[in-house]
Amino acid sequence: MVDLMTPSRRGVLKGGVALGAGLTAGLAAPTVFSSKAWAADYLNAPTGDTVTFGFNVPQTGAYADEGADELRAYQLAVKHLNGEGDGGMLNTMKPLTLKGNGVLGKKVAFVTGDTQTKSDAARASAKRMIEKDGAIMITGGSSSGVAIAVQSLCQEAGVVFMAGLTHSNDTTGKDKRRNGFRHFFNAYMSGAALAPVLKDNYGTDRKAYHLTADYTWGWTQEESIKNSTEALGWETVSAVRTPLGAGDFSQYITPVLNSGADVLILNHYGKDMVNSLTQAVQFGLRDKQVGGKDFAVVVPLYSRLMAQGAGENVKGILGTTNWHWSLQDEGSKAFVKSFGEEYGFPPSQAAHTCYVQALLYADACERAGTFMPCGVVEALEGFEFDGMGNGPTLYRAEDHQCFKQVLVVKGNENPTSQFDLLEVVQEVPVDQVTYDPAIFGGELGECNNGV
Repeated sequence: MVDLMTPSRRGVLKGGVALGAGLTAGLAAPTVFSSKAWAADYLNAPTGDTVTFGFNVPQTGAYADEGADELRAYQLAVKHLNGEGDGGMLNTMKPLTLKGNGVLGKKVAFVTGDTQTKSDAARASAKRMIEKDGAIMITGGSSSGVAIAVQSLCQEAGVVFMAGLTHSNDTTGKDKRRNGFRHFFNAYMSGAALAPVLKDNYGTDRKAYHLTADYTWGWTQEESIKNSTEALGWETVSAVRTPLGAGDFSQYITPVLNSGADVLILNHYGKDMVNSLTQAVQFGLRDKQVGGKDFAVVVPLYSRLMAQGAGENVKGILGTTNWHWSLQDEGSKAFVKSFGEEYGFPPSQAAHTCYVQALLYADACERAGTFMPCGVVEALEGFEFDGMGNGPTLYRAEDHQCFKQVLVVKGNENPTSQFDLLEVVQEVPVDQVTYDPAIFGGELGECNNGV
């Protein structure tokens, strides 16, 4: 485990807070708003020479591995924003208003919290960072339950929330909020991207058995994957809910053996996916045949960290991911280089998402000419950019959902290193995963400045 707070990485301490050392081919120049347009007061307006970001990540719990990588990425983002290091994606993002000298003349400071992968704990730590530490923005998390809870809190408090890992349709659907933005893709997009690849690999006559994490993300992923696979002609034999952090999934896997299903779909993430997949393989499901068909396992939402945890069990298993370190666009290469030099290994999709969210927020403040939440919200709504991995990207104004290409991946059959565990098999274009925001309901409501 890397020590995230060694002197070389935590930078300077000030006041007890760490200081870090429709898509178009041609993107328009950034709109820069005058700070005079936002002269009213707002919550936690910075008055000194620093501005404080709140990094709220799972440092304990089922998603702690993702949280550790998120925190690494945030610290790297702070270094780059403050003009330290090689600049990373500040060298590739287009359009770009940031100058690598802080944000609006202030150095970026940060405080951290532990979500514990629990909604109540996440809200409490976010509330503390806002009320006690003066955080102007909250970002992070690796659970949709956490993201929805913290997004709601930030809306009520009057700060901007830049979501970390959250894959539930609800985050930018029925539970969307004007003060919240998501860079991660969602369950609908996974289904839309994955279904054609499943058809090519397994055909249209299949019987699927779902094991599903019993909270908002699992529910909407199960729904989205069922809708996409049933549209192919697949039959859903059963869908069973499992508690987050169950550890032992044997009681849920045993019934699969005699269910008549020939596909197991694991709507699990983090350590839960590592455990359920490992136990499914131990029960012989990968070597099983049903009705003359080789049994298949599908993991709709993958991460490289999960693949490392599951080891050889991931070989050949299909799924989707938000980003992968092997991408060869200039932004991805710049980020992989910076992260690798800082920490000694490639970043995960969790790291990428959180790094990008920190830069996008800072750039929006610079373009708006203010830290006032409603000015920042206006700068982010409908913003189009490139050079941050995944190609041209849109922050759709109607629901604050990010739209970009989605990656279909599978477990690498012949990995060349401990990090080369996922192989990108298709980069799915944004048009294939775009949808009408009305299908998930919800209202953004009004922006809140906190006063």
